[in-house]
Amino acid sequence: MSNNTPTEANIDKSGKTEWEPERQAHYSSQPKLGRSGPSKLRQQFSRGMTYFLVIAAGILFYFALLRLTNISRVFQDVFGVLKPVIYGCVFAYLLNPIVKQIDKYLLPVLEQRMKNSQQAKKASRAAGILIAVVLLLVLISTLCNLLIPELYSSIRNLVMTLPKQLNDLVDELSEVRLDDSTTSTLIKTAMKEGTDMLLDWLRTDLMGRANELMSNLTVGVLNIVSEIFNAVIGLIVSIYILFSKEIFVRQSKKCVYALLSARHANMVLHLTTKSNEIFGGFIIGKIIDSAIIGVLCFVGLSVLKMPYAMLVSVIVGVTNVIPFFGPYIGAIPSTVLIMLANPIQGVYFIIFILVLQQFDGNILGPKILGNSTGLSAFWVIVAILLGGGLFGFAGMIMGVPTFAVLYYIVQMLVNSHLEHKRLPTGSEYYDTMSYVDDEGTYYHSQKLQDGADEPSGRESDF
Repeated sequence: MSNNTPTEANIDKSGKTEWEPERQAHYSSQPKLGRSGPSKLRQQFSRGMTYFLVIAAGILFYFALLRLTNISRVFQDVFGVLKPVIYGCVFAYLLNPIVKQIDKYLLPVLEQRMKNSQQAKKASRAAGILIAVVLLLVLISTLCNLLIPELYSSIRNLVMTLPKQLNDLVDELSEVRLDDSTTSTLIKTAMKEGTDMLLDWLRTDLMGRANELMSNLTVGVLNIVSEIFNAVIGLIVSIYILFSKEIFVRQSKKCVYALLSARHANMVLHLTTKSNEIFGGFIIGKIIDSAIIGVLCFVGLSVLKMPYAMLVSVIVGVTNVIPFFGPYIGAIPSTVLIMLANPIQGVYFIIFILVLQQFDGNILGPKILGNSTGLSAFWVIVAILLGGGLFGFAGMIMGVPTFAVLYYIVQMLVNSHLEHKRLPTGSEYYDTMSYVDDEGTYYHSQKLQDGADEPSGRESDF
């Protein structure tokens, strides 16, 4: 009998032999999911399911195009229901820099004085959110107390005096006397037709629009109340978002790594970080810049004693959020309003707004915004026109950072292909004289000017 055969003497009461080691069953630990490789039947089934899903997706896409109006209405309803959450995300995004700054300075102090680091983090976060929300509410209440009475007074004066100013302008144009030349006759005819069109617009279209506005006033008030209610709920939602922002970031990162390969997941996370950098720097910087311009405009108009100072300052400050075209969009109606009251002051306003915008474009804007988008003036114009044409006022504002992200992605792809070919990525390397031969060797224009017959090799230092 073999020495490894257990006998009655070396078997304990539990049934284990003395030489048998302590170990758990194989199935006590969680087994790995998946197999070493799919069978042929499974491969054929997977291929058939792929064909079926492609055909089904094509059919669904066709019917989705037929029901595009109903689908868009469903998305609008969902957007309307989730509007408080969207407001909350916007508020949280705008308040997050304040919360981060308070955490940066307050958290080390609390960690020194409190034994539990988790409680210190919660206390610091609560203090940061409280201060940020209080600052937001104080800012909103201050703006309402300052703006609403002044805006009401300016609009009331505008409504009371605009008809008389237009009539005076028409009378002055009618009394203009010119000689009997052909040019004068054309000018008189144009002035007469323009005057008739203006009077007709005042009597028909303007009054009709006013009546339509008054009839829709109740609906407008209800919409404003509804938006205010959504904003209040959104502010509450933003508090929860700011408290749990690290958890949301970790969960999102976890899902990205779970759904995508490591290389693609890292690329998505990099683009997300870059987009946050571009959007955050542009939007917050533009809001600060526009607020400063609005205040400076109000101070300047008050010193110059121009009419509608508060109304014009709000128009200039709000439209200044739009890059490039914003100053002109706000200056044109403001100039018309001031010129109707006093033409000379309208000329002074044009000079003042030109000086103010030069200060903003050359000094204040670069200090606050820097090169947050990385776009040239041409691409900024393209982004504004494209965004404004597709999505209106919001598209004019958000078009620039969105286009900057797309521009960065295209630039990254182009540079990646150039690096793969071992070619320089800087645009300055591709002037008129520089070229790449059929073998893929780069020739720099400086080498050609120096008379070098052969390049030293592919450019690798760039």
